[in-house]
Amino acid sequence: MKKVVFTLMTATLLYACKTENNKQTTEQTSEVVEETIAYASYGDSITPNNAIKVEEMYANYKSMGIGDTTQVKYTAIVEEVCQSKGCWMKLRLEDGTQAMVKFKDYAFFMPKDIAGKEVIVDGKAFVEEMSVEDQRHFAEDAGKSAEEIAAITLPKKTYSIEAAGVLIKQ
Repeated sequence: MKKVVFTLMTATLLYACKTENNKQTTEQTSEVVEETIAYASYGDSITPNNAIKVEEMYANYKSMGIGDTTQVKYTAIVEEVCQSKGCWMKLRLEDGTQAMVKFKDYAFFMPKDIAGKEVIVDGKAFVEEMSVEDQRHFAEDAGKSAEEIAAITLPKKTYSIEAAGVLIKQ
């Protein structure tokens, strides 16, 4: 009789452990699925893996001089998008600064309604001096007033990125 009870207890324990393992596998699988469907992709196919935070990217920009470039993938919040056709966007950095994002070979554009959304951009970051003419052009694309556009009178140092791929967090 003791052998029968022992055998039943062992079988019950093994069944319970097997059920728990299956539950863990199901949970892990669902996490992976959620990660892959959490972004809308534009341009080259990229993954969210190894993207640096905006604070680290801002420190990189601060250490760069005009004409310097670096290959990066980082996460930031969209502040503005070209309202004409989505051909550029501006990302929030630190201290109220922004990074101007253009798209490699104008191969893709962004939806015009993504201001406030988190994105991951992958491409070539650089620092440049933007001319008055270019600043005015982008201000016009953004829908700025004639007075705001006329107030642009000096070139300015800008942080930019030519993105090959972008993920928009959904």
